Amino acid sequence: MTPHVLVTGAAGGIGGAIAAEFAARGARLTLADRDPEVLEQTAAQLGDASTFAADLTDPDAPAALVEQAWTGHGPIDVLVNAAGVYPSLDMADVDARSWDRLFAVNLRAPVLATAAFARLARAAGRPGAVVNISSGSALRARPGGGPYASSKAALEMATRAAALELGPHHIRVNAVSPGFVQVASDCNPVSAQYAAAIDANPLGRPGSPDDIARAVCWIAGPDASWITGEVLRVDGGSSTGALHLPRIWQDGDTPAALAATAAPAPDPELFATPAAPTKGLTP
Repeated sequence: MTPHVLVTGAAGGIGGAIAAEFAARGARLTLADRDPEVLEQTAAQLGDASTFAADLTDPDAPAALVEQAWTGHGPIDVLVNAAGVYPSLDMADVDARSWDRLFAVNLRAPVLATAAFARLARAAGRPGAVVNISSGSALRARPGGGPYASSKAALEMATRAAALELGPHHIRVNAVSPGFVQVASDCNPVSAQYAAAIDANPLGRPGSPDDIARAVCWIAGPDASWITGEVLRVDGGSSTGALHLPRIWQDGDTPAALAATAAPAPDPELFATPAAPTKGLTP
């Protein structure tokens, strides 16, 4: 059977690679993105693919997208929520509008799309698979990335919650968490300085959108049929720890040498508890 796969954010670097990988495996595709021109270009490169232009900041758009794809092009077997935005925004500069837009795309849209997909699949008595695209930021915030990290951390919990409730209906829900993957994006620009600082990982090479796409296809497919509620981290091992930090004990160090270079102990008087005032006495 040829699976019908719906991919949101399909005009982006990772979303486009996911669509291309499914297409190479023979899937029938429905692609969605807010940029209809780029979306049509993506679909043309993949051959036979249906497209929907959708603004996922609209609260009605995620469910409408799923319902239209289901009724117009047949039941959906796999939903991939790959749409996302990453604005650089300090926590001290957050306002309601920017926070709500970020969470509308990164959290509310995948949750509502998953809910719509689940309702249709349950009514039809069909199994299904959902893959949400998370981020390593869900575990580790960065300056200017706090709101984004918050949205992805929430998405990972929503993934587990949906997996728990939808498992009895044979609907699997997982997430793939990419490490840093450089893509050409006007929506989510990245400076060269940031890329150089974050690109280190134990495997010693940068990730590519194709690395993420292969992981998505695997966890959505039959080889992962007993996996649900998981977050698959595809990051070259960068989430295992801080590779860039120096060793705490270098070759040739001695306890005396370490003690000589250690930070001075804090002044105990700075942390002394002040004496309680004496009551009932006058000088």
